[in-house]
Amino acid sequence: MLHKLTSPPLFLSKKKMFLIALFSIMLPSLAQQKDRTSSTDTITNYSAYKRKLSFAGVLQTRYVYSLTKDADVDGKNFEPNTTKGITNTFMLKRARVMLKTDINDHFSANVLVNFAEFNDNPSNKVLENAYIKYKLNPYFSLQAGQFRPFFGIEDVVPVDIIRTLDFSNQYYAFGKNGWQSFQIGVSIFGNIVPSGSLRYYAGVYNGNNKNQKKDNNNTKNTYLRLETDVAKTITIGANIARGNLGESGIGNAYGIDLTGKINFSEKWQLLLMTEGKTGTNFLAYMASNSDVNQVIKPSISEFKMQGFYLLPTLRYDCKNRRLRAIEFSSRYEYFDENYKIDSNIRQTLIPNLSLIFADDFYAALQMGVSIDIYKKSIPLTTTNSNSLAYVQLQVRF
Repeated sequence: MLHKLTSPPLFLSKKKMFLIALFSIMLPSLAQQKDRTSSTDTITNYSAYKRKLSFAGVLQTRYVYSLTKDADVDGKNFEPNTTKGITNTFMLKRARVMLKTDINDHFSANVLVNFAEFNDNPSNKVLENAYIKYKLNPYFSLQAGQFRPFFGIEDVVPVDIIRTLDFSNQYYAFGKNGWQSFQIGVSIFGNIVPSGSLRYYAGVYNGNNKNQKKDNNNTKNTYLRLETDVAKTITIGANIARGNLGESGIGNAYGIDLTGKINFSEKWQLLLMTEGKTGTNFLAYMASNSDVNQVIKPSISEFKMQGFYLLPTLRYDCKNRRLRAIEFSSRYEYFDENYKIDSNIRQTLIPNLSLIFADDFYAALQMGVSIDIYKKSIPLTTTNSNSLAYVQLQVRF
């Protein structure tokens, strides 16, 4: 009888214990579900959403030695009996520091300065990038300020990765004429298709180069670049631009380029960069136009520069603890600064060996020879066939 009276309470006790345990297990889950639907998890102020601040930079120092008799390290020849040029020197080429801040998930700002420019006249030189960027989505981004217009692959690659001695001759010539390098204006860019295999870059800018208080005319330069991936590792780009410099009149520029990577094996790769451009040489036109003794002054359409270069790089990923990779490259460039009026073809060959001690070029030692061959050498100028040996050390941070 006692057994029959005590059994039901024992059964109820176990049932209660089971329900309590089950509720304890489910309680956190129920709480999480409530939190996910809570209004406190909805972002109502994006002011500081994903805000962050980062620094980066590159230091590049080199030793150069002229291999050409009676020519200094800048390629300028001199009279051996009257002048003694500097035929070897240590140089600090770049000391760039970049500050980037993400204000939130849409707005960011970028400032890049090159302190190495203080070695010479720093006027209009030290400040390089200084722009604000707004990214709406993968299809539309806008940036305003001072930046490099996307007019060719040398404007697209990061400024702190230099795989050979320097940028191409055409890059500097087009930059001086306001077609590329650092300019002040506004640009838009983004994907055209969802996969990102087709992209656009377009913009308008002053065209009188960096660190200028204002434009030197009322006409703005415009450009458009289209870029497509024709294969997984091959990209082709096409460029077109229109503008002027000072009171030169309207000119134009065009270009096409290709980048690619071929994997031979797990450790061997071939990297390819090639680019060809033609454009108006405003500086040559204005120099010719200022000649008072010139009776017939050619049209601006006659002052054209053109050139192309090919930069193949054979890379071996050795992946040792200290030596990460070895690269051998040999850039060939053909460039004519004024091929219609006063053609003087300049051919440049730069064989280069890079020892990379930290991944992504964070530490690299480079050595090679830069060989310049002019069709016509002009005495006592830098337009002179010459060769220069160099050893270059660069570190990113």
